[in-house]
Amino acid sequence: MSNRLANERSPYLRQHAHNPVEWYPWGDEALARAAAEDKPILLSIGYSACHWCHVMERESFDDPATAALMNELFVNVKVDREERPDLDQIYQLVVQMMGRSGGWPLTVFLTPERRPFYAGTYFPPVERYGMPSFATVLRAVREAWDHRRDEIVRTADELTSDIVRATTTRSEARDVPADVVIRAAKKLSTRFDETHGGFGSRPKFPNTMALDVMLRAAHAGDATMGERVRKALDAMRAGGIWDHLGGGFHRYSTDERWLVPHFEKMLYDNALLMRLYADAFRAWGDTRDADTVRAIASWAAREMTDAEGAFYATQDADSEGEEGKFFVWRPEELDALLTREESAVAKLAWGVAEGGNFEHSGATVLHANRPLDAVATRLGISIDDVRARLESARTKLFAAREQRPKPFRDEKVIATWNGLMIGALADASGALGDRTLLEMAQRALASVRARLWDGTSLRRVWMEGEARIDAFLEDHADLAAAAIDVHEASGDRDALELARALVDRAIERFWDEDEQSFRFAAKDARDLIAHTRDAYDHAVPSGTSSIAHALLRLGAHLGEGRYERIAESVLRANVGSALEQPMGFGHLIGAMDRYARGATEVMIVAREDDDAAEALLDVARRAWAPNRVLARIDPGAGDVGLASRLGGRGQKDGAPTAYVCRARACGLALTSPDDLARDLED
Repeated sequence: MSNRLANERSPYLRQHAHNPVEWYPWGDEALARAAAEDKPILLSIGYSACHWCHVMERESFDDPATAALMNELFVNVKVDREERPDLDQIYQLVVQMMGRSGGWPLTVFLTPERRPFYAGTYFPPVERYGMPSFATVLRAVREAWDHRRDEIVRTADELTSDIVRATTTRSEARDVPADVVIRAAKKLSTRFDETHGGFGSRPKFPNTMALDVMLRAAHAGDATMGERVRKALDAMRAGGIWDHLGGGFHRYSTDERWLVPHFEKMLYDNALLMRLYADAFRAWGDTRDADTVRAIASWAAREMTDAEGAFYATQDADSEGEEGKFFVWRPEELDALLTREESAVAKLAWGVAEGGNFEHSGATVLHANRPLDAVATRLGISIDDVRARLESARTKLFAAREQRPKPFRDEKVIATWNGLMIGALADASGALGDRTLLEMAQRALASVRARLWDGTSLRRVWMEGEARIDAFLEDHADLAAAAIDVHEASGDRDALELARALVDRAIERFWDEDEQSFRFAAKDARDLIAHTRDAYDHAVPSGTSSIAHALLRLGAHLGEGRYERIAESVLRANVGSALEQPMGFGHLIGAMDRYARGATEVMIVAREDDDAAEALLDVARRAWAPNRVLARIDPGAGDVGLASRLGGRGQKDGAPTAYVCRARACGLALTSPDDLARDLED
């Protein structure tokens, strides 16, 4: 017997379609029933790759007795947070205001008017972990609703007022200091784990945007910050958070050593990490970083790409009802699949031993257990033999793993996350000089554009042949930034025009002129109790930070000051908060750095059909210049956009010519790739 979720497109909602709970999707029908029957709403928010969401489903939502209690006492509503991040953002605040940590599954109790009065995350079926049982919570909440309604209403009003206040309070506008990235990085360094790399202890997330701030600080002259980034990148790549057989990063590490991960893989994490490793390759030229970029791209192409080239959302942590089962190994499995010599190398290199390292299961999460030269010494063979045997073992184990039941894949195509991956691929193609990455980005952008953008409005999600849900600020911003990346990597003018159209639409739908800030959801959204204006990064960059980057870059390309003026308002309003809490504002600090230090504008003046320009373009794309703007300009373009910086200067001796402009002042005409490389190193 299925419930109303069987008719939904969201894979997460459909996972709950056969629960005995009478689930509703978010919408008027559920709200009307709650009002008609004077029942509180139980709102449950999660996503398909969420391990604890699956646990709570098995323990509670699939349990007939618990479901009967939910159905008797509440109107029950399920929301996929990947489809409705606006609702998730608002109601996560309730948990935090009640002094608890947010997360998923999110469990919120609402009045029929959508006002929250109690919230938590995971609740166990019996009392444990210092938490009451879910059934106890259900009865207590309904008892309060029936017998202490005035108290409930007062709490709901107070929480709603607090949410509105928290999402509309503005900081005093301040000038962005020239050394903003150095100051932010120094504050971040107080939280850096000098032993294992990364930030904090356990659980440990990549915190890519904070590492980007440190890498920018290294570019600005603080070498110590670069050393910290190098430590974190190496530790993550060596740990079990990295999939040593199939590539790609898992969501986070359950320990401080990056050893045992939470196994879900998210498109957005891997996009952000791809861009960070690509920039690290620019900074240091370490081929391990380039290899990591290519391995992420290979995983995305193999596991996360649909028939039209767009990217799926997530891979689950669980398979066959167990977390991590797809990814872990036992010694006897290696012995059965590999030669004796290969098994000996693989066990030492990847730490596979009796007893294992994964939750007392006897299985092992593969990790770089020791340097390959130490493996060679231990076995009395050459390092070349170690590499050859390990690569053969990798190939065989990967092939065997492919025969296992795979974790569930959520096949939603989400605009914002596709934007992050498209942008990362396009940018990395320039860093590595790898056209395959650019082709992946171009194909994905064309696919997303065709399915989600009709020329005037953007939709957030494509699933099973249908574009759904009005896009949010982050969708417009990340897709616009991706289009700019594709333009700079390929010279595609259509991509730049798409970026302009998306940014203009974002200003129209989300910019609040009175508040001088961007809203998360469109100004005409009607089913929200508050309009958030959050510049704080969460697992992904905030829409505010992404649109600030897009505005600054687009303004430079088009030579239109209106874009920079809006970005300046956003940056000045948030600089105080960013310097106070840089861990939550990493992406916006990157935009502040671009604004404060100024862009490095590289213009290559060359005819469109002149292939000799590619050598200069290749140098510009490979250079470590975090605030670069790159444009190819036709000699007859005139005084338009970036070309206006040149003051009429063009090609030198009829050859493709590069100009590097800093602080709106352009340097000498350069026709030699080596001269351009030296200029960009300064």
